[in-house]
Amino acid sequence: MAASAMGCEHYERSCSLKAPCCGKFYVCRLCHDAKENHQMDRFQVKDVKCSVCNTIQKAQQTCEECRVKFGDYYCDTCHLFDKDKKQYHCEQCGICRIGPREKYFHCLKCNLCLISDLQGNHKCVENVSRQNCPVCMEDIHTSRIGAHVLPCGHLLHKTCFEDMSKTGAYRCPLCMHSAWNMEDYWDELDKEISQTPMPTEYRNVTVKILCNDCQTRCTVPFHVLGMKCSGCGSYNTAQDGGLMPQEDTQ
Repeated sequence: MAASAMGCEHYERSCSLKAPCCGKFYVCRLCHDAKENHQMDRFQVKDVKCSVCNTIQKAQQTCEECRVKFGDYYCDTCHLFDKDKKQYHCEQCGICRIGPREKYFHCLKCNLCLISDLQGNHKCVENVSRQNCPVCMEDIHTSRIGAHVLPCGHLLHKTCFEDMSKTGAYRCPLCMHSAWNMEDYWDELDKEISQTPMPTEYRNVTVKILCNDCQTRCTVPFHVLGMKCSGCGSYNTAQDGGLMPQEDTQ
Protein backbone atom coordinates (compact mmCIF):
# COMPACT_ATOMS: atom_id res chain seq x y z
CA MET A 1 0.00 0.00 0.00
CA ALA A 2 1.34 3.43 -0.92
CA ALA A 3 2.35 5.94 1.72
CA SER A 4 -0.59 7.95 3.03
CA ALA A 5 -0.40 11.74 3.34
CA MET A 6 0.21 12.09 7.06
CA GLY A 7 3.05 13.42 9.15
CA CYS A 8 3.97 16.82 10.55
CA GLU A 9 5.20 20.21 9.37
CA HIS A 10 8.67 18.72 8.88
CA TYR A 11 8.06 15.36 7.17
CA GLU A 12 5.36 13.48 5.30
CA ARG A 13 5.12 10.02 6.86
CA SER A 14 2.59 7.49 8.13
CA CYS A 15 4.19 6.58 11.43
CA SER A 16 5.52 8.12 14.64
CA LEU A 17 8.84 7.34 16.30
CA LYS A 18 9.24 6.01 19.83
CA ALA A 19 11.85 8.26 21.42
CA PRO A 20 14.57 6.07 22.95
CA CYS A 21 15.19 8.75 25.59
CA CYS A 22 11.73 9.16 27.10
CA GLY A 23 9.59 6.47 25.45
CA LYS A 24 7.10 8.99 24.03
CA PHE A 25 5.85 8.85 20.45
CA TYR A 26 6.48 11.81 18.13
CA VAL A 27 6.12 12.11 14.37
CA CYS A 28 9.75 13.23 14.11
CA ARG A 29 12.80 14.17 16.20
CA LEU A 30 12.20 17.88 15.54
CA CYS A 31 8.68 17.70 16.96
CA HIS A 32 10.11 15.86 19.97
CA ASP A 33 12.91 18.37 20.54
CA ALA A 34 10.47 21.28 20.37
CA LYS A 35 8.32 19.81 23.17
CA GLU A 36 10.87 18.15 25.46
CA ASN A 37 13.85 19.52 27.38
CA HIS A 38 16.22 17.04 25.74
CA GLN A 39 17.01 15.86 22.21
CA MET A 40 16.08 12.63 20.48
CA ASP A 41 18.90 10.51 19.08
CA ARG A 42 17.54 9.49 15.69
CA PHE A 43 20.09 6.73 15.32
CA GLN A 44 18.87 4.94 18.48
CA VAL A 45 15.22 4.69 17.41
CA LYS A 46 14.08 1.06 17.54
CA ASP A 47 10.28 1.20 17.34
CA VAL A 48 7.61 3.07 15.42
CA LYS A 49 3.82 3.25 15.61
CA CYS A 50 1.69 3.03 12.48
CA SER A 51 -0.50 6.11 12.06
CA VAL A 52 -3.19 4.02 10.32
CA CYS A 53 -3.64 0.97 12.55
CA ASN A 54 -1.62 2.09 15.63
CA THR A 55 0.48 -1.06 15.64
CA ILE A 56 3.79 -0.65 17.47
CA GLN A 57 6.59 -2.47 15.70
CA LYS A 58 10.27 -2.34 14.86
CA ALA A 59 11.41 0.49 12.58
CA GLN A 60 10.85 -0.53 8.97
CA GLN A 61 9.43 0.97 5.79
CA THR A 62 6.12 -0.93 5.64
CA CYS A 63 3.64 -1.66 8.44
CA GLU A 64 3.67 -5.35 9.31
CA GLU A 65 -0.04 -5.26 10.14
CA CYS A 66 -1.88 -3.10 7.56
CA ARG A 67 0.94 -2.96 4.96
CA VAL A 68 0.82 0.83 4.61
CA LYS A 69 4.14 2.31 3.53
CA PHE A 70 5.43 4.68 6.19
CA GLY A 71 7.37 6.75 3.67
CA ASP A 72 8.37 6.67 0.03
CA TYR A 73 11.92 7.12 1.32
CA TYR A 74 13.29 5.26 4.33
CA CYS A 75 16.79 5.17 5.77
CA ASP A 76 17.49 2.35 8.19
CA THR A 77 20.43 4.28 9.70
CA CYS A 78 18.83 7.69 10.31
CA HIS A 79 15.31 6.24 10.65
CA LEU A 80 14.15 8.92 8.26
CA PHE A 81 10.73 8.44 6.66
CA ASP A 82 9.52 10.99 4.10
CA LYS A 83 8.10 11.53 0.67
CA ASP A 84 10.52 11.10 -2.20
CA LYS A 85 12.85 14.11 -2.43
CA LYS A 86 15.69 12.22 -4.12
CA GLN A 87 17.27 11.70 -0.70
CA TYR A 88 20.41 9.65 -0.18
CA HIS A 89 22.42 8.61 2.86
CA CYS A 90 25.99 9.90 2.91
CA GLU A 91 28.26 7.63 4.95
CA GLN A 92 30.89 10.35 5.39
CA CYS A 93 28.37 12.96 6.58
CA GLY A 94 26.67 10.30 8.68
CA ILE A 95 23.17 11.52 7.77
CA CYS A 96 20.73 11.70 4.87
CA ARG A 97 20.93 14.51 2.35
CA ILE A 98 18.43 15.78 -0.23
CA GLY A 99 19.78 14.93 -3.66
CA PRO A 100 19.78 13.70 -6.23
CA ARG A 101 23.02 11.97 -5.28
CA GLU A 102 24.61 12.43 -8.71
CA LYS A 103 24.48 16.22 -8.35
CA TYR A 104 26.54 16.25 -5.15
CA PHE A 105 29.98 15.15 -3.98
CA HIS A 106 31.45 14.78 -0.51
CA CYS A 107 34.45 17.04 0.11
CA LEU A 108 36.72 15.12 2.47
CA LYS A 109 38.42 18.20 3.91
CA CYS A 110 35.25 20.28 4.38
CA ASN A 111 33.58 17.02 5.50
CA LEU A 112 30.36 18.01 3.78
CA CYS A 113 28.32 17.20 0.69
CA LEU A 114 28.50 20.07 -1.80
CA ILE A 115 26.91 20.63 -5.19
CA SER A 116 29.01 19.16 -8.00
CA ASP A 117 29.70 22.60 -9.53
CA LEU A 118 31.94 23.33 -6.52
CA GLN A 119 34.16 20.27 -6.99
CA GLY A 120 37.69 21.66 -7.38
CA ASN A 121 36.14 25.13 -7.40
CA HIS A 122 35.85 26.14 -3.74
CA LYS A 123 38.12 27.03 -0.84
CA CYS A 124 38.26 24.17 1.64
CA VAL A 125 37.95 24.81 5.37
CA GLU A 126 38.52 21.71 7.47
CA ASN A 127 35.31 20.37 9.06
CA VAL A 128 33.57 23.63 8.20
CA SER A 129 30.04 22.30 8.59
CA ARG A 130 30.72 21.26 12.19
CA GLN A 131 30.67 24.95 13.10
CA ASN A 132 27.38 26.71 13.81
CA CYS A 133 26.04 29.27 11.36
CA PRO A 134 27.66 32.59 12.39
CA VAL A 135 24.41 34.47 11.72
CA CYS A 136 21.82 32.46 13.68
CA MET A 137 24.29 30.34 15.73
CA GLU A 138 22.31 27.19 14.87
CA ASP A 139 23.73 23.89 13.60
CA ILE A 140 24.59 23.68 9.91
CA HIS A 141 25.68 20.07 9.45
CA THR A 142 22.38 18.44 10.38
CA SER A 143 20.11 21.36 9.47
CA ARG A 144 17.24 20.84 7.04
CA ILE A 145 18.13 24.26 5.60
CA GLY A 146 20.74 24.16 2.85
CA ALA A 147 24.19 25.70 3.30
CA HIS A 148 25.64 28.58 1.27
CA VAL A 149 29.39 28.43 0.66
CA LEU A 150 31.11 31.82 0.76
CA PRO A 151 34.24 32.56 -1.33
CA CYS A 152 36.33 32.33 1.86
CA GLY A 153 35.06 28.78 2.43
CA HIS A 154 32.89 29.51 5.46
CA LEU A 155 29.25 28.43 5.54
CA LEU A 156 25.96 30.14 6.30
CA HIS A 157 22.44 28.79 6.09
CA LYS A 158 21.03 29.80 2.70
CA THR A 159 18.21 31.67 4.42
CA CYS A 160 20.66 33.48 6.71
CA PHE A 161 22.78 34.48 3.71
CA GLU A 162 19.71 35.85 1.93
CA ASP A 163 18.63 37.79 5.03
CA MET A 164 22.15 39.16 5.49
CA SER A 165 22.31 40.28 1.87
CA LYS A 166 19.05 42.21 2.23
CA THR A 167 20.55 44.30 5.02
CA GLY A 168 23.43 45.42 2.78
CA ALA A 169 26.04 43.42 4.70
CA TYR A 170 28.58 42.06 2.23
CA ARG A 171 31.25 40.46 4.42
CA CYS A 172 31.66 37.03 6.00
CA PRO A 173 30.73 37.36 9.68
CA LEU A 174 33.72 35.20 10.63
CA CYS A 175 36.69 36.48 8.60
CA MET A 176 35.28 39.70 7.01
CA HIS A 177 36.17 38.51 3.47
CA SER A 178 33.75 39.76 0.79
CA ALA A 179 30.79 37.41 0.57
CA TRP A 180 30.46 37.67 -3.23
CA ASN A 181 32.14 39.28 -6.24
CA MET A 182 32.23 43.02 -5.50
CA GLU A 183 34.15 44.22 -8.59
CA ASP A 184 31.23 46.13 -10.10
CA TYR A 185 30.58 47.89 -6.80
CA TRP A 186 34.28 48.77 -6.43
CA ASP A 187 34.19 50.29 -9.94
CA GLU A 188 31.23 52.45 -8.94
CA LEU A 189 33.04 53.49 -5.78
CA ASP A 190 36.08 54.46 -7.86
CA LYS A 191 33.89 56.84 -9.87
CA GLU A 192 32.18 58.27 -6.79
CA ILE A 193 35.50 58.94 -5.05
CA SER A 194 36.95 60.60 -8.14
CA GLN A 195 33.96 62.95 -8.19
CA THR A 196 34.11 63.68 -4.46
CA PRO A 197 37.36 65.48 -3.60
CA MET A 198 38.31 65.68 0.05
CA PRO A 199 38.59 69.08 1.80
CA THR A 200 41.95 70.79 1.32
CA GLU A 201 43.26 69.81 4.76
CA TYR A 202 42.78 66.10 3.96
CA ARG A 203 43.93 65.94 0.33
CA ASN A 204 47.49 64.88 1.13
CA VAL A 205 46.62 62.65 4.06
CA THR A 206 47.41 58.93 3.92
CA VAL A 207 46.48 56.02 6.16
CA LYS A 208 47.66 52.46 6.74
CA ILE A 209 45.04 49.81 5.94
CA LEU A 210 44.57 46.05 6.10
CA CYS A 211 42.65 44.42 3.24
CA ASN A 212 40.07 41.89 4.40
CA ASP A 213 40.09 40.21 0.98
CA CYS A 214 43.81 39.66 0.27
CA GLN A 215 45.35 40.46 3.67
CA THR A 216 47.68 43.07 2.13
CA ARG A 217 48.89 45.88 4.41
CA CYS A 218 49.53 49.12 2.58
CA THR A 219 49.48 52.91 2.87
CA VAL A 220 46.90 54.66 0.71
CA PRO A 221 45.23 58.09 0.37
CA PHE A 222 42.57 58.69 3.00
CA HIS A 223 38.99 59.17 1.83
CA VAL A 224 35.77 59.13 3.83
CA LEU A 225 34.04 56.97 1.19
CA GLY A 226 36.62 54.22 1.34
CA MET A 227 40.28 53.26 1.18
CA LYS A 228 41.28 51.10 -1.77
CA CYS A 229 43.70 48.21 -1.37
CA SER A 230 46.74 48.68 -3.61
CA GLY A 231 47.12 44.91 -3.78
CA CYS A 232 43.78 43.67 -5.12
CA GLY A 233 41.71 46.82 -5.63
CA SER A 234 39.15 45.97 -2.95
CA TYR A 235 37.53 48.58 -0.75
CA ASN A 236 36.83 45.92 1.88
CA THR A 237 39.57 47.33 4.08
CA ALA A 238 40.11 48.34 7.69
CA GLN A 239 42.07 51.36 8.89
CA ASP A 240 45.22 50.33 10.75
CA GLY A 241 46.32 53.39 12.70
CA GLY A 242 45.76 57.11 12.59
CA LEU A 243 45.87 59.61 9.73
CA MET A 244 49.31 60.51 8.40
CA PRO A 245 49.73 63.91 6.70
CA GLN A 246 52.25 63.70 3.84
CA GLU A 247 55.47 65.60 4.42
CA ASP A 248 56.20 68.69 2.31
CA THR A 249 58.75 67.59 -0.31
CA GLN A 250 59.84 71.13 -1.26
